[in-house]
Amino acid sequence: MKNWIFFHLFLVGILIISCQPPQGCQVLPVLGNRDIQGTDTVYATIPDFTFMDQDSQSVTNATFADKIYVVDFFFISCPTICPKVKKQMLRVYQRFSQEPRLLLLSHTIDVRHDTIPRLKAYADGLGISTNRWHLVTGSEDDIYQIAGNYFSIAKKDPSVPGGFDHSGRLILVDEDRRVRSFCDGTDPQSVDQFMTDIQCLLDER
Repeated sequence: MKNWIFFHLFLVGILIISCQPPQGCQVLPVLGNRDIQGTDTVYATIPDFTFMDQDSQSVTNATFADKIYVVDFFFISCPTICPKVKKQMLRVYQRFSQEPRLLLLSHTIDVRHDTIPRLKAYADGLGISTNRWHLVTGSEDDIYQIAGNYFSIAKKDPSVPGGFDHSGRLILVDEDRRVRSFCDGTDPQSVDQFMTDIQCLLDER
């Protein structure tokens, strides 16, 4: 009888442990404005978009259906933060190389010079796969406007090196188009925590 009780308690203990979230995880907040409609809370979401990637493929919201994804804004000739940010994006890409539920999306903010062939050459230099990491271009207005939806910055500014003011943020978006986390893409320690957030969001699903 005592053995049966001990075994029962042991199983209960295993179940309790297995139901706990991974160490260091907590439910990530949904960032941005929200609207209370009766008993429902409506969160800000990423609007519809259409861009073209390094393989001349159309990239839309549907590309990320049932996926979570990481976003940044860059330009190939950037003389300041972009090389640091891309190094950290590569860390994310490599860390989750076997995770099909995560994709990456990088928007060029220099659409005049970062043509599709240049984006393709840049992607080849990074050694990345298009089906996991899309480098996209489109109209300036569309890219600059959507940056705000990601709580990022992307605009022309002739007073700064390279001629563009842009954020070095990496932004995490869930499968419902909601921003759930971001980090300083120039800071490896900040990106370490960000990758923990990615894993936590994957574990929520």
